[in-house]
Amino acid sequence: MQRVVTRHVIDHKPRATDFTVADVATPDCPENGILVQVAYVSVDPYSGIALRGRHFGFPVPEPMLESPPTSVVGQVIESRCAGFAAGDWAYGDAGWEEIAALPAGKFYKIDPDRAPLSAYVGVLGMPGVTAWASAKHLAKVTQGDVVLVNAAAGPVGGTFGQLARVYGAQKVVGVAGGSTKCELVCNTYGFDACIDYKSDNWTEQLSAALPDGLTVFHENVSAEMTMLALSLAQPYARGVLCGLVDAYHGEAQGKHPVNAGAIIAKRAQLSGLVVFDFMPRYQEFVDELVPLISSGQLNYVEDSVDGLENLPALFEKLVDGNNIGKTLVAVNPPTS
Repeated sequence: MQRVVTRHVIDHKPRATDFTVADVATPDCPENGILVQVAYVSVDPYSGIALRGRHFGFPVPEPMLESPPTSVVGQVIESRCAGFAAGDWAYGDAGWEEIAALPAGKFYKIDPDRAPLSAYVGVLGMPGVTAWASAKHLAKVTQGDVVLVNAAAGPVGGTFGQLARVYGAQKVVGVAGGSTKCELVCNTYGFDACIDYKSDNWTEQLSAALPDGLTVFHENVSAEMTMLALSLAQPYARGVLCGLVDAYHGEAQGKHPVNAGAIIAKRAQLSGLVVFDFMPRYQEFVDELVPLISSGQLNYVEDSVDGLENLPALFEKLVDGNNIGKTLVAVNPPTS
């Protein structure tokens, strides 16, 4: 079978040329696990830092011929797990590969009749769980909230904003890079406004879009943006911090300043979000979001390519921030 692996140690911002497609042995089916033919592979920002041993959710990788960690959707070809049989569909943790061995406790059964299979690596996968955990369980968005979402064009931010609206938010404002992404945020995700951080005087535009301040913010990019959100916050605002994307491929991770005095002055409640804490509630999450997708209350956009050989270029596109929507690769999708 084929797997996308590293050519060498990666100690820099990943490029497509850092990877190659290798022929490797097909893995054995794990005890109490399953073996799946991969249909879709998620391509995620955290894969690059995981390869460099800087993501606490994954072990430090071997320096050579390592496949970045990710999520996949696949059809079971062998099962050693009760409740799973050949032909079933599953979502779980794997690598960039054609056939994946999913270990016990690291996969979930999914129903292709409830939603498109590709959605299970995006809005119904880890990005969706992240947004749901943030909006519903940590920020506890409710009627009348005024919400700010950074990285609003991404699968997490876009989903968060739409869920905030479902939960009763009065106003949802996003921040994204470029006019195309802002159009997506407003026209597809239904935000009230989107501020292009690449434009002149964008912070003034953001302040104008939130004349009465905000009550909730979701931060996925930087501590600097956290401080900006706090400066616009009403007293007792709730903020959720779930990522530092701007530090994923640089040297600034863990060095971002946060002004404790500002938090105290605003009486703000800040929560750190680690999505793994909420994965045990995956079925509850799916049962809530599938009807929202079916009713048109929750939209999503995919940036996809066909074939593992095209995955490295898509990853570089993502790392550079040039993707539009959830990045994924169709490896062996069903034909009907």
